[in-house]
Amino acid sequence: MRTTLTTLHKMSQESNKIAMLTCYDASFASLLESAGVDGLLIGDSLGMVLQGQDSTLSVTMNDMIYHTRCVARGSKKAFIVTDMPFASYQVSSGQAFENAALLLAAGAQMVKLEGGEVVADTVSFMTKRGIAVCGHIGFTPQSVHQFGGYSVQGKTEAQSKHLLEQAKMLEQAGIGLLVLEAIPATVADKITAAIKVPTIGIGAGSGCSGQVLVLHDMLDIYPGKKARFVKNFTHGAASVEAAVKAYVNEVKARTFPGTEHSF
Repeated sequence: MRTTLTTLHKMSQESNKIAMLTCYDASFASLLESAGVDGLLIGDSLGMVLQGQDSTLSVTMNDMIYHTRCVARGSKKAFIVTDMPFASYQVSSGQAFENAALLLAAGAQMVKLEGGEVVADTVSFMTKRGIAVCGHIGFTPQSVHQFGGYSVQGKTEAQSKHLLEQAKMLEQAGIGLLVLEAIPATVADKITAAIKVPTIGIGAGSGCSGQVLVLHDMLDIYPGKKARFVKNFTHGAASVEAAVKAYVNEVKARTFPGTEHSF
């Protein structure tokens, strides 16, 4: 039976951690869900880990549709979320809806977009028309040049307050999940406690409702610089499946992320 958004909300309400990983093809989709992964994120991170780009900004809608179809063919159980690539939702709510519909047709159950108040109206427009939306705040990779590179967000009291406001605004707009990336664990804890929507952390501490990592990072096969929140799960693992199971087990047991992977 396919995992649904209702399933994930029930897990969160019962304090059962949600384990997610990025995924880009059918073979890994089958392996990851057999190893116990609850959700598969077709991330625009594919621009970096598959295409060799310096950022996610060059990824196209056609790229995301293709990889969503691949993952959907290989998956029978996990919840499928697809990133909306840069410039596919920023122009108008209508543009966002049309592109999200293409991703749903390709096999996604939910789409993810980045930003807070600037996308709240778009989120509301989409969710009122039947599209499940995942929010994403904190460090948002599509704004990497505006941030001036990779940087932790929410370190000051004002920034922390703004992130909380963004989370509440997105919840009111109708998001079903919220990714929190590269923010202090104490800030992520406050956001998780303040909203009913499950939070998925990546560099946001262990207090989130669940965790997500880029697959190529946790398998230590991406040649780029590793972020602090990344852990190599292949150490001591006899196979890729064993490494994924180790990741799932540590997320469920609340031992990952540890303080050394948090801000």
